[in-house]
Amino acid sequence: FPIHHEGINSTNLNKENFQALLSWLENSTIPKVGHDLKTLHHLFHQEHINYQGWIGDTLLESYIVEAHLSHEISALALRYLHHTTITTESFLGKGTMQLTPSNAPLTAVSQYTGEQALVLGRTHQILQTILHDSPAYLSLYTTIELPLQEVLWRMEITGVLINASLLNQHSHTLGVELVTLTDKAHLIVQHPFNLNSSKQIQQILYEEQGLPILKKTPKGAPSTDEEVLQELALDHILPAILLQYRSLSKLKSTYTDALPRAISPGTGRIHTHFGQAVAVTGRLSSQDPNLQNIPIRTTQGRMIRQAFIAPPQYLLISADYSQIELRLMAHFSGDPTLIDAFRNNEDIHQRTAAEIFFCRTEQVTKEQRRFAKAINFGLIYGMSAFGLAKQLKIERSAAQNYIDRYFDRYPLVAQFMQKTRDQARQQGYVETLLGRRLVLPELTHTSSRMRQGAERAAINAPLQGSAADLIKKAMCSVQQWLDQNDCHSRLILQVHDELIIEAPQTEQNLIQQHLPNLMEEVALLKVPLKVEVGVGTNWDAAHS
Repeated sequence: FPIHHEGINSTNLNKENFQALLSWLENSTIPKVGHDLKTLHHLFHQEHINYQGWIGDTLLESYIVEAHLSHEISALALRYLHHTTITTESFLGKGTMQLTPSNAPLTAVSQYTGEQALVLGRTHQILQTILHDSPAYLSLYTTIELPLQEVLWRMEITGVLINASLLNQHSHTLGVELVTLTDKAHLIVQHPFNLNSSKQIQQILYEEQGLPILKKTPKGAPSTDEEVLQELALDHILPAILLQYRSLSKLKSTYTDALPRAISPGTGRIHTHFGQAVAVTGRLSSQDPNLQNIPIRTTQGRMIRQAFIAPPQYLLISADYSQIELRLMAHFSGDPTLIDAFRNNEDIHQRTAAEIFFCRTEQVTKEQRRFAKAINFGLIYGMSAFGLAKQLKIERSAAQNYIDRYFDRYPLVAQFMQKTRDQARQQGYVETLLGRRLVLPELTHTSSRMRQGAERAAINAPLQGSAADLIKKAMCSVQQWLDQNDCHSRLILQVHDELIIEAPQTEQNLIQQHLPNLMEEVALLKVPLKVEVGVGTNWDAAHS
């Protein structure tokens, strides 16, 4: 209903009618359906409306049934009702004369919103039938996604405290480093140029410096993308400088410059928005601002995390699933050697190195462990011998030899990967541990490159998707436990396999004691789940 329309107060909605509407919204005995309840919750919260009785969210229903398709109301209407809905452009217009929903003709706005409500009611019935036909779908919806939207709303409302002064210092430091890199680049080519200009970089690298053209853009120009620069940087200084410049420039513009501007004047905190129905794998996304892509291992990335702080008398507690995708690989494959390593709490990379280099674990060198780590994580993402050779800077034949040894020592992993590829080709999808279906339409693409990419994704998707399901389940369990125990601690962030809690110092021991169990008990696998907990006054200190 267009409550904020300019013509509402004077013509269509007097105080008595508005009170009746509020009574309906706040009546828990009257069932209601919405689309994106988390966003609706924010809107009602701003209006001080305590909405009750919501039994369905068509956004989440659609996301579980067909995550790879659009979940817009117009798309749902076309897909399930074969109906084309009214477009906003038809009554708002476009261009400089475009109206807003608050000043467009009231009749047109009412027809639009009324149709939207009608579509939601009908598609909800259809989607609920589909969900009830699949126990896995229904369980995902009722036990994870629906309760999770309330958890995420609370996290968004709470926000995270930021040290803007520290970020400004980091921004200045990065600016100085960028100037230094610019000077170095200018010195190498002996004239000034714009390090942000792909066209100028093309001319310098390929015409002036005479470097080999490894790849071209769709328009036929020599490429200067990250992959190409990384390859060229193996033998040349300038591409390495350009890579470093781009990395620092992105950190500066995306985080150290932007995050202070994103601080809410009313709360002094940053309030990101978690996308619950975006990634086809089931993972959460973060936007406005995106807090999920801050580098972990670089010094500059750690500097940014240091600016995420706890208030006075509080601490940040980080709980991170340790090697969850490798543990899921052990579970799915059932490989006894891999299972044995995790059950005995061994260093999995050291154990793998011992297996492929034919030595005892105590004899494994740092270099061998590094190779084994690259193989362990590379194979999860379907990495080929070519990709492994490139990452480890070794011959392709040597990389293939390592992969062959790996599969010789972990034969059931090889069988699982081949079985997953075969099933994906036959079915067009793979499934997570909890039954979330991940559709891979590129498996039938005419391009062999696209098909191969989809086959690699087919191996990783059940692992990444299962990890996403488990941490979502953990978030619901943790929030329920916090509520049941009347804790003042609050979930504030979720980044991939990590949860961040803002806790009063008086609750630190309680949270540290129970958090690992709450997260480790969300699923019973063939190997134990392991959660590593850290505490600090800032995110970096807690994560270290």
